[in-house]
Amino acid sequence: MGTHELEAAHGTAQRFLANIETVVHGKRDQITLIAAALMCGGHALLEDVPGTAKTVLARAIAQSIRGAVSSRIQCTPDLQPTDVTGLSIFNQKERDFEFRPGPVFANVLLVDEINRAMPKTQSALLEAMAEQQVTVDGTTRKLKEPFLVLATQNPIEYEGTFPLPEAQLDRFFVRATLGYPEADDEARIVEEQLLSHPLTRLEPVIDLDDVALLRAAVPQTFVHEAVAAWIVELVRATRRLDIVAIGSSVRGTLALNRAARAWAVLHGRRYVTPEDVERLFVPVLMHRLLFRPSFLAEIRDRGWAEAAVEVRSRCLQLIPKPGFDIDLDAPATASR
Repeated sequence: MGTHELEAAHGTAQRFLANIETVVHGKRDQITLIAAALMCGGHALLEDVPGTAKTVLARAIAQSIRGAVSSRIQCTPDLQPTDVTGLSIFNQKERDFEFRPGPVFANVLLVDEINRAMPKTQSALLEAMAEQQVTVDGTTRKLKEPFLVLATQNPIEYEGTFPLPEAQLDRFFVRATLGYPEADDEARIVEEQLLSHPLTRLEPVIDLDDVALLRAAVPQTFVHEAVAAWIVELVRATRRLDIVAIGSSVRGTLALNRAARAWAVLHGRRYVTPEDVERLFVPVLMHRLLFRPSFLAEIRDRGWAEAAVEVRSRCLQLIPKPGFDIDLDAPATASR
């Protein structure tokens, strides 16, 4: 990637992130993760307790992109697949069936409390997330470009919920936890919402062409062959851990490689470092692992964050990160 292209992509990303931060305060890393998913054509699962700005973040992302179509699905147990994809309705005037598109036909789709939808409704999202298309009444229809699904779920309330199957979890590019804001940020949030919500004042700062520019920068980002090989071995190490029943699939390897490239662009670099990969291990891979019952009990006792750090540490012990200096002058066409 040339210097001019990098500066253009980085500048666009900074405008995008800064605009979202005017609404969601103190969560730069988490917002950057979602931006990386958008750049890579992936989807994000936001899992946290109520009131941590999950829905606000999704709306802020949609409102920051000029020309983007956004929609929302509030999941409930009686939600049907056709409520997501749309359905054909008989038009008495035309004497024929016509297709009425559902909310999935959008650029940014917020799926609120996804684990409250029944499995058959959750599965209606699988084709859309994996292939960016939906099939209704035997007809396949392409979705808009770009297409980003932001799904939220509450991890502390399980009554009336349907846990996401592993196949669907694997479709999410990243899994993020926002957490409560710091005291200063919380005081700022209270002050800002005395008269109206900041979302009502949020203006778009990039357009769909800018999103295409960001996406084009990802495959041009340089990955040293040693780092690329380390990513593969690191993901394979998840399949060797005794606490893991089923390790990450190849989809995890692809996601970690692409996420590291996007992360580098978002931080103004045209090359990936081992630290990028280490930072992204948990949000990209942890939700793709199926753990043994004994370790699941430990997760409940110790918490997800502490358990995730242990899994990453065990994988890094098996496959230590390469110790060398990245050649800043290496050609950007290598290791694509």
